[in-house]
Formats: sequence, structure tokens, C-alpha cells
Amino acid sequence: MRESVRAWTALMLLCIFPGATTAEMGAQATNPGASVASRQAAQGPQASAPADSDASAPAQTQSPTKTTSGERRKAAKLYLEASKLFVNGQFEAAMDEYQLATKLDPGNTDYRLSVEVARSHAVTALIQSASKARLLGDDGSARADLERALALDPRNMEATEHLDELGDDALRAQEKPLYPQAGSELEDVVVLEPEAGVHSFHLRSDRRNVIEQVFKAYGITAMLDDSVSTEATRLDVDDARFDEAMRLLGLVTQTFYVPLDAHRALVAKDTRELRERFTREEMETIHLPGLSDTGDESELTEVGNVAKNVFNVQQVATDAGESSLTLRAPPETLAAFNSTIRVLLDGRNQVLLDIKMIQVAHNATRNTGAQLPQTVTGFNVYAEEQSLLNQNASLVQQIISSGLAAPGDTLAILAILLASGQVSSSIFQNGLALFGGGLTASGVELGSVTFNLNLNTSDSRELDDIQLRLGDDEAGTIKEGERYPIQTSSYSSLSPNLSSIPGLTGAGNSSGLGSLLGALTSTVPNIPMVEYQDLGLTLKATPKVMRKDTVAITLDMKLDSLSGSSIDGNPILNSQSYSGVATLKEGDATVLAANLNKSQSLAISGTPGLSEIPGLNNVTDKNLQSNYATLIIVITPHVVRGTQAAGHTPMMLVDKSGTIQ
Repeated sequence: MRESVRAWTALMLLCIFPGATTAEMGAQATNPGASVASRQAAQGPQASAPADSDASAPAQTQSPTKTTSGERRKAAKLYLEASKLFVNGQFEAAMDEYQLATKLDPGNTDYRLSVEVARSHAVTALIQSASKARLLGDDGSARADLERALALDPRNMEATEHLDELGDDALRAQEKPLYPQAGSELEDVVVLEPEAGVHSFHLRSDRRNVIEQVFKAYGITAMLDDSVSTEATRLDVDDARFDEAMRLLGLVTQTFYVPLDAHRALVAKDTRELRERFTREEMETIHLPGLSDTGDESELTEVGNVAKNVFNVQQVATDAGESSLTLRAPPETLAAFNSTIRVLLDGRNQVLLDIKMIQVAHNATRNTGAQLPQTVTGFNVYAEEQSLLNQNASLVQQIISSGLAAPGDTLAILAILLASGQVSSSIFQNGLALFGGGLTASGVELGSVTFNLNLNTSDSRELDDIQLRLGDDEAGTIKEGERYPIQTSSYSSLSPNLSSIPGLTGAGNSSGLGSLLGALTSTVPNIPMVEYQDLGLTLKATPKVMRKDTVAITLDMKLDSLSGSSIDGNPILNSQSYSGVATLKEGDATVLAANLNKSQSLAISGTPGLSEIPGLNNVTDKNLQSNYATLIIVITPHVVRGTQAAGHTPMMLVDKSGTIQ
């Protein structure tokens, strides 16, 4: 039964695909390995990869595989699908499809070139994505994109450089110690190891007994010095940790303690002499390169004075040659001094001001309507004719003698004169109207009529995106505009009044010397002295980092422009200024100023009375001009470096009896 089913299936395949079967049988007859290679290429790169890797060396001696028509059709179909993916920006998927088409039809060079083009676009897209992720602070995504780009094109130098820059950023982000401390300590610092937990104390006894009981409660043995007195003391505190209890005990009993080991401490009276005797001190050398060590105000000396006066370090030695400072003090003092110096060397807070200046201007001029005649001229027709004929008597005689017109036909004579262009009159230029008859015939000359239909408009939009990185309480200035020259004075190298020179300015001068004298006295060169004035916007900003993530910005803004008029040749300047302080959250935006200048003018030309009638004034000539300009300044502060810690330690009040409030 199974054999019959297989036979029927084979017969149906032969009927449906006779050409493919014949081509495959012919290929097997000529090259037995061709059918296997074609099936592997059709199955994709996963199926063909093992065959390629196993037969890489023998393939050099075998003859190339002949591509069938079916493989060409499938390769062309894959090429079209890959082109669609390429247009949609899916470069890696398009590259894979191009590679499949190349394997199916290796003889087509377009497929191989398309693979390289898709690979180049894919690598470029990954590098751009990595750069965007790096700007946003996502170094992980940036590194993944760059590694993928190198996997696609291992020889791409641009991806390698971006990857190296990521490594440099990681190195710069690592916190480096102020100075190397490896090997500078002889032994570990002794630290007490009290028992964890809180305890309450309500003790009324002498100081020595109170001290022993408090230390014993935390598992520490107190070794009392003879300086500790037996004066009566009262201590009342609830739920205190070891450090809190020790601080309160020192205030009440006027003592201090020094750790001897992890479970023992020496307690003595809190005096300067005893602290210097019992407190364990360490010596440390701090290298401060870059500080000046010459002159009366040596920076290295100032740092030493800070250690002495602020941190009460008794032994301070400066070495100008090495730019170093050697201190000998308790470990707590050295730690506090190191922390302070680290903050000073790291610098102040830094604020990035993102300033956007938006300028919008609109200018429009509209001239519409008709301008009717403004003047009407009346005249006597007979008098005007006689005037023209009398003025051109010779021409009139020529017309009559030539037979062009009869002697009494004045209208024909006038028409010939006007048509020949020999005679012109303003009366006949714009047309006229006649009324009356005979000697009383009169004419009226109407003026010209002008129709206007003109529109002129312009719009401009400008966006300036400026970033200022300033230190805490550091001023920064932005200037937008131009520098206008203003003449303040002039300098002349020659005087128009020359001194008396015999033979030149006096008697006996020749004609040649006279011309030279005239040139010197008439032409005196002037050298102007010019001062440049800043026109436009001048913005000065001073940020100050406050508590609770707020930034106070002191702003000074000034707008200078020409007014269009002058006095004694000096232009008049228009000035607008603003000063203030804006306090806002870090990352929030504020609008500094919105300056609006708007002007509108309307001019109407027409017949008096008619142009003033509502509804008819639109028919007359109307010239409308409207201008407005807007300036908006948006400022957004970002704290890019915060080195100063904010906040306060808890406050405690201790009265004279030693009770904590």
C-alpha cells in the first residue's frame, strides 16, 4: 500500500514540475554534487554553512556549480524583498536577504554589491544609535550597538574609535584618590567594637562610676586616668546608640576616650595637654601640584594656615620644591582635612544653562484701491485752438500749401499737427470733455486714474540654541547683534591756515606754486576716531546652586537699537534693560522676557468727502503697513556637577546641668 502511494505521489510531481525535474536530472548527470549544493543554497545559510566549511579546500579543484533558472528566479525574488527592507531602513535584514540571493546566483555582481551597501548602511545606523545613546548617558546600549557594528564590519575604523571613546569615558568616570595612600600606613587604626543595640541610662553617681557603667553596657572596659575626678554627675538618656552615648557622656563628664584595642578604652579629662599626650597621631604627606609657592601670597602656605587655624593641626610642614604638605594629627582630623581639600580641588558646582532665543518678525505692506483724479482743468476751446495755431504758424502754412487741409478747417489742421508729433499739449494727453458751442465752447481736462493692487509681506523665524556651562556664582555673558561704528572725534594732520612761506604764500609766487598752494589749502584730510557700540541683545546670567535642587539665576538683560534719528551727526540709541533673580527647580524652564514690538500705519488717498464715506473708502487708494516682532528667551538650568553637600546635622541643646533637651 505504501509503495503504491509513493508511486502516485512521484507521478503527480512529474506531471506538475516536468521542467524542474528534467533540469535537476540533467544537472545530476553532469555534476552529481550540483543538486546537493542547490538544495543547500535554497534551504538558506544554516544548511549550506556546514557544506562550505567541510569542503572549503576541495572546492578549489571542482568545477563551478551551474545556476539553474529556478535559483535565478528565487534569487531575484529575494533581491526584491531585500530592496523593500532596505527602503524601510531594515538594513541588517536586507543584508541577509542579499546574501541569500548571492548564494543562489553567485554570478550576479549586483547582489554582491548590494550586500556591501546594506552592510555599510547598517554599520552607519548602529554608530549613530550608539552616539545618541552616549549623549543620553546609556553607555550599555552604546557599547552593544558598537559591538554589533564591529561584528558586521570588523575593519570599520569609525566604530573602533567610538568604542575607544566609550572606554575613555569609563576611565574618566572612575573616582581617583586625591593622592596615593598605598603603603603610607604602618598599621591599622585601632577601632572599638561595641555591642550593637540601644540602651537607656538614668544614673546619679560620681563621674568615674558613671563612665564605667556606660562603657560596660556596650561591652567595653573603661581604663580611667587619674585626671578623671569623682565629682557627682547625673546622666538621663533613653534609647541611645554607642556613638550618641559617648558624645553625651563626654559633654556631661568633660572627658574623652582613646581606643586601646577593640574592647578597651582609655578615659581622661578633656584638656588640651591630655589630648596631645594620649591621642594617637598619624603623619601624612599630601601632594598638591599646581599650587603657587612663590610671593607673599603663597597658595601652599595658605593651605597650611587652613590646617593650623581651622583644623587645629599643630605640626605642619610645607615643601615648596615638592609642592607637598606634611601633617601630623589624629586620624579624625586628617580625614576631615582630606575631605575638605578634596572638595576644594574638585571645584565648585557647575551649572549648564540651556538658553533658547526665539525671534518672530512679520512685515506686511498692502496698497489697494483706485486713485481718482485730484485736479480738473477748464479751458476755452476757441482760445486754445488759436493759441496752438499761432505758436505753429509756419507748420500751418506748410499743411495748407501742401493741400492736406483747407485754410479754414482748423480741426483738420490741429489733427495733422498732433498726429505728426510736431505739436504736443497736456490737454490732449488724458482726455477731455466738451460742452457749449461756438465761441463759448469750453473743455474740461480730467486727471489720470490709477489702480493699485500690491501686496508685499515677509515673515522670519529664528531660533538660537545656546548652552553656557558656568561655575557656581560665575557670570556668563551672551551678545547677539552687531557692532555699530559711532564717530567720536576726528584728527587732521594739516591745518587749512598755512604759515607764511616766501615765494609760496607771499609776493612773487609763480603759477605752479599757486596751484600747489590751492591744493594744500582746499584739501585737508580728516582721520575719524570711531567707537563701536554693541547693538542687539546683551544677556548676563549668574547661576547659584541652592538647597533642595533649586538654582537661583541673577539675570541682566539689555536691548540696544538705533532710533532712526541723530543729533549733530551722532545716532540716538534706544535702550531697554531688565534685571532680576529667577529661582527655579533644576531642570525646569522659565521664560525670561517676551518682548513685543508692533506698529501699524494707514494712508488713504482719494477724493475729499468721497473717501470718508463708510463703504466707499475701500474703493479709494489705501496703503496699509503693519509690522510686529517678538522675542522670547527661555532658560533651563541643569546642575551637571554638584560637589557641595547640602543639609545640616541634628542640633542638640545641652544645659549646664548636663540634661539633653
